[in-house]
Amino acid sequence: MTAIAHALADVRGRIETAARRAGRDPDGVRLIGAAKTVPVERVREAIESGLTDVGENRAQELVAKAPALEGLGVRWHFLGRLQRNKVRSLSSLVSWWHSVDRAVLATPLARHAPGAQVLVEVNLGAEPQKGGCDPSDVPALVDALRAGQVRVEGLMTIPPRTEDPRRAFASLRELAVSLELRHLSMGMTEDFEIAVEEGATMVRVGRALFGERQTSCR
Repeated sequence: MTAIAHALADVRGRIETAARRAGRDPDGVRLIGAAKTVPVERVREAIESGLTDVGENRAQELVAKAPALEGLGVRWHFLGRLQRNKVRSLSSLVSWWHSVDRAVLATPLARHAPGAQVLVEVNLGAEPQKGGCDPSDVPALVDALRAGQVRVEGLMTIPPRTEDPRRAFASLRELAVSLELRHLSMGMTEDFEIAVEEGATMVRVGRALFGERQTSCR
């Protein structure tokens, strides 16, 4: 077993344990390999070891890696701050858009990615360096996106570093329930087990799968 295959098995085992601890079905949690700056050869190794979902933060990295991994059954997730002018180039590749945080994105998504599965990013700590909308603005944004023919499936967040992630994840879950949204994208390497316990349906794991980040994705 390669190092990445071993890491993948370990992360899946930890997801299963956390889910069962919370009385959940582990199959209700999707593992996304967060591949920012990860060389395409290592991403391929993870896919060949059984990873099916891969996430990218940067449009240029996703567009560069996708052709090299074509035919392997990859389901691509866009995780980074989404720019309107990048939607068209990504639309034929991306299955899930995790970082929609502005109503102006409705038009390019509806035009270039009709039927796309969208998650609204929520900035729970009002952190200016992060994307995401204020929790109080989420209902109106969901309504605006749906009015623009965008398929909103759930919410996404990165918890504030200075706060208990469990509290943040519980808050996002409660917001999703109030809006009758099914999916919750929350939890990364340092806190994905807590996220699973609090209801995550998707976790975005990078370092625990691929090791420390590279400075490039050659």
